Amino acid sequence: MKTFNWPKHSILAIAIVLTWIKTYVVYHISFDMKIENVMQQLILFLNPLSFLLFIYGVSLFFKSVKARNRYLLITSSVLAVILYANVAFYRFFSDFITLPVLFQTSNFGDLGASAAESIFLTDVLYFADVVILFIVMKFIVVEKEFGVIKPAIRKAYFVLAAAVLFLNLGLSETERPQLLTRSFDRELLVKNIGTYNYHIYDIYIQSKSHAQRALADGSELVEVNNFVRSNQAEPDVEVFGLAEGKNVIVVSLESLQTFVMNEEMNGQVVTPFLNELSSDKDTFYFPNFYHQTGLGKTSDSEFLVENGLYPLGGGAVFFTHSGNTYNSMAERLGDNGYFTNVMHANNKSFWNRDMMYNALNIDKFYDVDSYTVEDGDAVNWGLKDIPFFEQSVEHMTEMPQPFYSRLITLTNHYPFHLDEPDQFIPEYDSNSGTLNRYFQTARYMDESVKLLFEDLKEKGLYENSIIVMYGDHYGISENHNDAMAQYLGKEITPFESAQLQRVPFFIHVPGSDKGQVVEEVSGQIDIRPTLLHLLGIETSKDMQLGADVFSEDHEEFVVFRDGRFVTKDFVYAGNTCYEKETGLATDAASCAPYTERAAEELGYSDQIINGDLLRFYDVKTGNLLIDEANQSK
Repeated sequence: MKTFNWPKHSILAIAIVLTWIKTYVVYHISFDMKIENVMQQLILFLNPLSFLLFIYGVSLFFKSVKARNRYLLITSSVLAVILYANVAFYRFFSDFITLPVLFQTSNFGDLGASAAESIFLTDVLYFADVVILFIVMKFIVVEKEFGVIKPAIRKAYFVLAAAVLFLNLGLSETERPQLLTRSFDRELLVKNIGTYNYHIYDIYIQSKSHAQRALADGSELVEVNNFVRSNQAEPDVEVFGLAEGKNVIVVSLESLQTFVMNEEMNGQVVTPFLNELSSDKDTFYFPNFYHQTGLGKTSDSEFLVENGLYPLGGGAVFFTHSGNTYNSMAERLGDNGYFTNVMHANNKSFWNRDMMYNALNIDKFYDVDSYTVEDGDAVNWGLKDIPFFEQSVEHMTEMPQPFYSRLITLTNHYPFHLDEPDQFIPEYDSNSGTLNRYFQTARYMDESVKLLFEDLKEKGLYENSIIVMYGDHYGISENHNDAMAQYLGKEITPFESAQLQRVPFFIHVPGSDKGQVVEEVSGQIDIRPTLLHLLGIETSKDMQLGADVFSEDHEEFVVFRDGRFVTKDFVYAGNTCYEKETGLATDAASCAPYTERAAEELGYSDQIINGDLLRFYDVKTGNLLIDEANQSK
């Protein structure tokens, strides 16, 4: 192929333009980021450029063309990998990678099946710019020594890069004030400052959080404590102690969303047993209950239930802060004579559970080694729910009573495959295999819960137990909105997407005869105080952000980890305020007070976790363990 002696810096310009244009195209074809106006479109187009100017500009310090080209090609390859990693991650989590996620290496083996579902042969096109750059270097540009770049040229170049960065930040701040204070909203950050700058910012945020613990002295708890005390909810005297002394069985219903409850799929009832249970005279059912998890998914839901605190915005608390001091629900129950345990037929190190359960003061972890997994008994991520429940009940018969057992199911997990004998209903018929299979695994889960109740009755455990069940997180991500729109018969707007974060929540108290459908807006953060009060355990001194859903003081206000929220009257999603009853956009001023409150709650929770502040708190007395000098700060 003929070669040409192009101008000195052509390769640098080509590398920048190729990565820039590719990144902008990927924004549109691979990420579901809502662009509402021309300004946002301009910011989206501009935001990769400043980082690319800086990172590729380092090549100007190399003396030879060969060295510069090698650096440019390596950098282009690394950036392609980073961008593609975010694409693959986004397909499964509808989110962007954070630094702590990269260090969760012990999970990678178990994530294999899910990851494989998110990779396609056409994905090689995400590396097309690297191939083009290589061809340009190999066959078009003559390698000629140009010598060291003049300092004046380098200076002018980096001044230009800085100017582009400040222009980007200025436009972003105009479009979204206080943007960099919203580290929990990764989509908003990527949309405004770009994927690459977001990762730099994420490194800063993670470093800052580690510094928080080192510098914390307990004085930070004064403000947090005042906030917690001002938002406490007194228990309802008619419900307080309703289940006192009973065994506690808490079931995490993997990926189960409320949209399948009391509904049919092509004439097939998806959750017949749970439908019946929702109207049972001994059951409290909450149809307006929301999950509040982040990237930690099931482990985040565990964290919410045990601690009444929000998970972190980036990564899983189970990994990043397993060495913290906590005052978990398990610890409170243990102090009240309960044998506390978790049952989950997976590796004990998955999501770092073996370490985190020690921090939560859980007496025993029944991991996969506590179960017998016969041929045909495993699917998706492990032991099927029916044999899991059967063996778990056997374990319960050997426990000292009262016991607190938390059971984590597995079968209704992405990618939602199921063996033919376990398929009680046919697949759905949308263009999403994920959604099509989801109905089958949800139906299997319903059947397994029915058999769990039967086993508990047969083993004589049912009458003296309270059974709590909740959906742990969404199963169908926003990447399947077209298929969901087909099933629901309506467009999936940001409002509808927020409503799809509802998950079932049941509290079944055999013999209580007080069951009802509770329409109150509530979330996973409320489970801890609600359950402890049902058991007759006071929580007025606990450092928790949730509130008893039965209390007259309970506020109908649910905050999502990404900053969205739901109240009795409004839903805030996609940077838009909606009327909850109609789903129509309304004046942003209606949501403004709640927006500030949501950020405040998330901020206080992050302070407690990042600063490990509960080491400075005595839950028995409610006293802050800080000296007088600290109190005066």
